[in-house]
Amino acid sequence: MAPAPGDRDARRKDVSHAVWQVLAEKGFGGLTLRAVAAAMNVSTGMLMHYFPTKLALIAHALDLLDKRTAERPRRVRATPGLASVRAMLLDILPLTPDDTARNRIWVSSWDLALADGDLAADQAERYVRLRASIRPHFEDARGLGEVPETADPVQLAAGAVAFTHGLVVQALFDPARFPKRVQTALLDDYLGALARPADLTVRS
Repeated sequence: MAPAPGDRDARRKDVSHAVWQVLAEKGFGGLTLRAVAAAMNVSTGMLMHYFPTKLALIAHALDLLDKRTAERPRRVRATPGLASVRAMLLDILPLTPDDTARNRIWVSSWDLALADGDLAADQAERYVRLRASIRPHFEDARGLGEVPETADPVQLAAGAVAFTHGLVVQALFDPARFPKRVQTALLDDYLGALARPADLTVRS
């Protein structure tokens, strides 16, 4: 028998908590109806009132991850231009245990997204939104003379996201080589290079 509406809302919060617990411990590779049911100490049959298929469970997990990511604490962006870009990119990097756990979950979701057209489209749209959120700050940086006048904010935003997520992956796989101070230094070097026009002069 399906749960009553009030019980359903309360139980769904318990389900979301259990889903997050499984994601934090095992990533998307270990996210199954059985694993979530075990975390809640309930039967898989009860859980199937909420998620009749594994795909429905995955969709809920991705929505939950989106919400947790959006609600995470963020650095103040008081200064326009590259300072705001730096704050945004630091918010992405795995610099704290919570940030590391969240990034591990995101990276574990990529294999699933690559294998499913709808999930892949959703992930591509997330990147579109992320680049769009960074682009205005590069426009400010160009107006402030922090990057060359010829710099394209769209390209700068795409490059910044690519650099940051590449650093995320390296830090997750090799945290001893990429601790917080190294990640921060690499980001500062990257942004510093953007502020210097490329020297394309051919020297004999």
